[in-house]
Amino acid sequence: MAFNRGKPKRDFRGPREEPKAVWVPKTELGKRVASGQVTNIDEILNNGLRIIEPEIVDALVPDLQDDLIKLGTTQRVTDSGRKIKFRAVVVVGDGRGHIGIGAGKSDEARPAIDNAVRSAKRNLISVPFGCGSWECGCGTKHSLPIEVSGKCGSVTVTLRPAPRGVGVVGNAIVKKVLAKAGLSDVWSACRGSTSTKFNTAMAVYNALKKLNNMHSRRDWTEE
Repeated sequence: MAFNRGKPKRDFRGPREEPKAVWVPKTELGKRVASGQVTNIDEILNNGLRIIEPEIVDALVPDLQDDLIKLGTTQRVTDSGRKIKFRAVVVVGDGRGHIGIGAGKSDEARPAIDNAVRSAKRNLISVPFGCGSWECGCGTKHSLPIEVSGKCGSVTVTLRPAPRGVGVVGNAIVKKVLAKAGLSDVWSACRGSTSTKFNTAMAVYNALKKLNNMHSRRDWTEE
């Protein structure tokens, strides 16, 4: 019998992909989405329904993109010593008025980011667009319909409609969050400890969320 004592053959096909788990919905809303009764994410957000399963967003918004805002470490002292965990803050959006922010922790960096993405999908909101700047009046949906403010911790962010072509005026965190929402012309003003990235991002998120709590004599989504 001949034995092959040479080097083992290399497999150039790359790493083997793990099969994705089949989603089995557990909530009533998830079952309606899986059965095809709900086909639009706006039907859920406009009716104020709570998204508990992130797979609902995966099914209705397949082109959702995520962006990492911050990845850091946290420590706590126990009887066995110090334990270090990773904490990630992620913003998700499709660039068409849907955005969410979430945070997640884990013993490793990659699972922490995955947990933050799942949390951001559960916090998805709808942002109405408009042209609320008195200097513009073009009637297109490129900015905000009105001025709004949001607060988180010591950070307060005010968002004002800007004329067409101005762009997003603000720091890096404000630009990253508004870009995921799809807003192209916004003035912003920040107060407080803006070096805290999570509070700054959540202040922008809370400001955009206020637009869903206001009512106008006419629909903001109209031309």
